[in-house]
Amino acid sequence: MNFKKGETVIYPQHGACVVKGTKKMEAFGEKKEYLILETVINEMTLKVPVDMAEEVGVRPPVSADELEDLVAVLAKPDPRVPSNWSRRFKNHQEKLKSGDVYQVAEVVRNLAARNRDASLSAAERTMYERARVNLISEISPALKVSSEDAEAYLDDALAKGVLKPEKAEKAKK
Repeated sequence: MNFKKGETVIYPQHGACVVKGTKKMEAFGEKKEYLILETVINEMTLKVPVDMAEEVGVRPPVSADELEDLVAVLAKPDPRVPSNWSRRFKNHQEKLKSGDVYQVAEVVRNLAARNRDASLSAAERTMYERARVNLISEISPALKVSSEDAEAYLDDALAKGVLKPEKAEKAKK
């Protein structure tokens, strides 16, 4: 994959990033071409070897057409998740690491549903917030809207399934 300067890409652990360019650098005794990325969320700089970018999961954001499929995942009414906390947490961590937008959406949906039925543990709350932020950072460039509008889009999708409309208001707070 060829990424151009100024283009928005998705990095699995950090959500949307802007390509700042490429740079030849030496690391571990090897000179390689690195993709320089700046995260949209907290303006951190990431350096990824160009030849490893696809392998670590750097990819273009979803298209506006793919958002319909994303809404279908988010709006699924009653997801099945393990009741065992550690198994559920590990399952969600693996989905987030995958970088697959649909798996990230599943985590957001599952944790939103869990939060609706019982309060989340501190670790799950942190995971939920981070997954939401990553998903919002992906929805925003797909729709070409602000983060606030992308968050409203996410909340609307959740309200169609796991969240009742009055709960969606509480989820924003």
